[in-house]
Amino acid sequence: MSTTIRVLLADDQALVRGALAALLALESDLEVVAEVGRGDEVVARARESRADVCLLDIEMPGLDGIAAAAAVRDQLPGVRTLIVTTFGRPGYLRRALEAGASGFVVKDTPARQLADAVRKVHAGLRVVDPSLATESLIDGANPLTEREREVLAVALGGGTVASIAAVVHLSAGTVRNHLSSAIGKTGTSTRAEAARVAQDRGWL
Repeated sequence: MSTTIRVLLADDQALVRGALAALLALESDLEVVAEVGRGDEVVARARESRADVCLLDIEMPGLDGIAAAAAVRDQLPGVRTLIVTTFGRPGYLRRALEAGASGFVVKDTPARQLADAVRKVHAGLRVVDPSLATESLIDGANPLTEREREVLAVALGGGTVASIAAVVHLSAGTVRNHLSSAIGKTGTSTRAEAARVAQDRGWL
């Protein structure tokens, strides 16, 4: 006797949520039991709807999908998470798996493969987009320290060293040191370039 897998969809774009829900509704053993548009609503709605698997976008207000996956892991250990995102970046893949996600696929994955990914994740298996897995191995681990990531994330918005220092509560000299180190690790020549490269690789 087959068991229906209860699915929560989390994406800040209503059209995307609707499309995913329509695709999954074609599968007799999958049921979309909740939809949310914010990452900080995932845990409460997953608990309330008794979801088995949460499909999470990465870029959402409140909490991003990776932080939401970590929250589900910590608060709802019986619930699996699957990242389904437009942003197929190797750095995101590594961070998602470290946060406890059971899978990572891109949104242009064929509907049948997506449904199979939900089933595999529910069964306790890990599902990873093959091309991303290869890129992740080639690129290696994120070389940035937590502080370097924090400083670069603020640097994305521009501003002076002094303004960055004020946001991260560090001295201007310490911020310069972190930026210099990050520039070296990303193989760039300016902090703006370093921030863009780190973002593109999913390190921020």
